[in-house]
Amino acid sequence: MEAQKQKESKSSSSSVSDVGAWGMNIVSSVGIIMANKQLMSPSGLGFGFATTLTGFHFAVTALVGLVSNATGYSNSASIHVPFWELFWFSIVANTSISGMNFSLMLNSVGFYQISKLSMIPVVCVMEWILHGKKYSKEVKMAVVVVVVGVGVCTVTDVKVNAKGFICACVAVFSTSLQQIDMKPLVVRIHHCHRMTSNTSIGSLQKKYSVGSFELLSKTAPIQAVSLLVF
Repeated sequence: MEAQKQKESKSSSSSVSDVGAWGMNIVSSVGIIMANKQLMSPSGLGFGFATTLTGFHFAVTALVGLVSNATGYSNSASIHVPFWELFWFSIVANTSISGMNFSLMLNSVGFYQISKLSMIPVVCVMEWILHGKKYSKEVKMAVVVVVVGVGVCTVTDVKVNAKGFICACVAVFSTSLQQIDMKPLVVRIHHCHRMTSNTSIGSLQKKYSVGSFELLSKTAPIQAVSLLVF
């Protein structure tokens, strides 16, 4: 009986923790979007350097990662991932987030949000083409709803412009690349050595048994430096 009560207590505590995490995720995601829009909008502060802003974001993320390692909250320092794999992953990630920030700067918040939703059908199509993956009728219907929403927003959102639309497309495509398992890309490096690189988040996490936060802690310094220099 006592064991049952402890189990129920743990389950209740876990549910509260999950709800808190979801709420924090929503508040932080929406908050940073609104803050960025206010910062970059001509009617706001007019900060027109989206790539630099992205570099600042990753600089702070890298700092949080260092503090987490120092305090023992994260063990990413003990996990080895080859630099070149982190480098190629960072290129795709930089393109993704910089494209998103440019999209947010040039488009309305509504179109920015709906363009992010369009990643769902894009990922589905890419996995179908590259891996022959098949989806259930329920998934297909859900994707159709998203596609219709994207189409309606694209037609009715008067703040969409050519540059913003191109940035949104680049952002969606590069972000989708991170979500699917790509075949290894063979690249030549010094002295004709060969190595494989993978741009997929899931592939790197599975290959090196690394969590999303640990992977971000490793890539954030590379992304911050490369973006700020660029």
